[in-house]
Amino acid sequence: MRQTEMAISELQELRPDWSFEIIPMSTTGDDRLAWSLETTGGKGLFTSALEEAIVNNKADLAVHSTKDLPTEMPEGVSLVGFLPRAPANDVLIVRESVKEPTLIATSSPRRRAQLKELFPTAAWKEIRGNVQTRMTKITEGFADATGMAKAGLYRLGIDSWKGLRFEPISLTESVPAAGQGAIGLQVRTADCALYEGILCETTAKAVHLERAILAAMGGGCHTATAAHVEGLNLYIFDESFGYQLVELSVEDDWKKPGFAESILEEIRS
Repeated sequence: MRQTEMAISELQELRPDWSFEIIPMSTTGDDRLAWSLETTGGKGLFTSALEEAIVNNKADLAVHSTKDLPTEMPEGVSLVGFLPRAPANDVLIVRESVKEPTLIATSSPRRRAQLKELFPTAAWKEIRGNVQTRMTKITEGFADATGMAKAGLYRLGIDSWKGLRFEPISLTESVPAAGQGAIGLQVRTADCALYEGILCETTAKAVHLERAILAAMGGGCHTATAAHVEGLNLYIFDESFGYQLVELSVEDDWKKPGFAESILEEIRS
């Protein structure tokens, strides 16, 4: 809801003649909090209900955390663009009484696979719920620590929490999920022209490459796959080859068909 409010605020400023109505919706991923996203999850758990509303003309615009969006979309629906990106790195949320966590909770295979390098002896368990719910669980002893996206904390205005300390994680320690930190706007393909030139081109350039890398690797939110662009640096992680840093060039056509595949081919060779 906070991301939707931010999107409306941005669009209202850019298109003062537009009017907006928020239609709250619940997705399968929201409703099935007892599910393991890794073992039971699949593509579109947090997005398909919103996409159906667009296809069926019950809504004109869907607001997403881009990292939750599958790389494939229903016919007639397009990812039209993004708001300016928030800080994309992960943060480790640790109970203050804990010097070094020995039990870490996360439902993200990506975070677990990378944080194991920092905490090789730690045990792991899953955790679900919104930001406040997860932090309350850590405070109450559910686990010693959990990982979160800094963007979510930033958008909620949370920079501290009683009983917890926040430890930033660098991009090289935990590569963010493709699209992490970016709010993506999804519309009917026929309406794309309405948004031309008003959204963040810098974020779009980076995120489209990240999503192309993700698609080429066959990854999603239930796999330990990550890609993030910052400036001309492309950070990639996959369990098959580990952490990689690729230096991009301003001369490269990042949207060129096969560009993402050529990067992965070079890494694997």
